[in-house]
Amino acid sequence: MMMYVSVVFMCGVWVFCSNRKHLLITLLSLEFIVLGLYMMLYYYLLGMDYELFFSMVFLTFSVCEGALGLSILVSMIRSYGNDYFNTFNILQC
Repeated sequence: MMMYVSVVFMCGVWVFCSNRKHLLITLLSLEFIVLGLYMMLYYYLLGMDYELFFSMVFLTFSVCEGALGLSILVSMIRSYGNDYFNTFNILQC
């Protein structure tokens, strides 16, 4: 089962590292990575007979991360009109 979870994680990393031009695709790949990490953590805690409280804390932080990413996406679309990285020129001096 852990092999499938690692495949999910690696697919998310591959999509994140490939050159994408939309912010939404990048945010979705980050959520895919977080989902893979959550599944790994869940199976690890389940296999070691630990309590699953930490997995709920991890899930809470990942939801906060997703909400922050969506707020940045909405702010960028309202400011620039699209979510292309090439029009996002805050990094330029």
